Amino acid sequence: MMCGAKLYRSGVLAKFGVDVLGTTIESIEITEDRDLFKQHVLSIGERICESGCANTIEEAVAIANRIGFPVLVRAAFALGGLGKLYRSCVFVFTLSLWIGSGFAANEEELRVLLATSFSVSSQVILDKSFRGWKELEYEIVRDCFCNIINVCNMENIDPLGVHTGESIVVAPSQTLTDSDHNLLRRVALKVVSSLDIVGECNIQFAVNPLNSSEYYIIEVNARLSRSSALASKATGYPLAYIAAK
Repeated sequence: MMCGAKLYRSGVLAKFGVDVLGTTIESIEITEDRDLFKQHVLSIGERICESGCANTIEEAVAIANRIGFPVLVRAAFALGGLGKLYRSCVFVFTLSLWIGSGFAANEEELRVLLATSFSVSSQVILDKSFRGWKELEYEIVRDCFCNIINVCNMENIDPLGVHTGESIVVAPSQTLTDSDHNLLRRVALKVVSSLDIVGECNIQFAVNPLNSSEYYIIEVNARLSRSSALASKATGYPLAYIAAK
């Protein structure tokens, strides 16, 4: 996907008359760029976690105090996947030493972590931590005529803070009421339609376990993902085949 985006931006596709089918490169870039995605979600009146970027320790402390502790700290420009530590507490200490990322419960912990972060990167990203909240995911298919369906939703048995690759996931969700489910379903369809995605995608939510009407959007994968295969197996719905059609 990112290879295709680079070919598009460099003019190679235009040079050889290659059309991009399905989801546009612009939409892909919005979902892959955290700042662009945040701006887009806020522009349609939806919720995304508070975050900010800092280039100095004092700047980072100010952002953390504005967001409110606990916070997730990530060294910018980390390798893909490792930057998604808001869903991983496995070997957090080791990874913190390695890439300068981890959780801070107060300013003292934050300053210790930032010392490592700025030793490996000139910039850090701070996010409000939702560790312990529910993690829900909705698998969506949309075509170029704006027909859109929610194939299923899935719920991680483990709360946020455990990477999805280490977690048991069930489809459909087990702890949402019908009204909670339909609330998130409406939001999922709204966000995916606003991004003009064509094909299969999924959207992930953090949901307050004590108040299911309080939710935040984590991310949108504008493509098939590992969890899409799980959704196909659980439902019997051929997601990849239909998306390709």
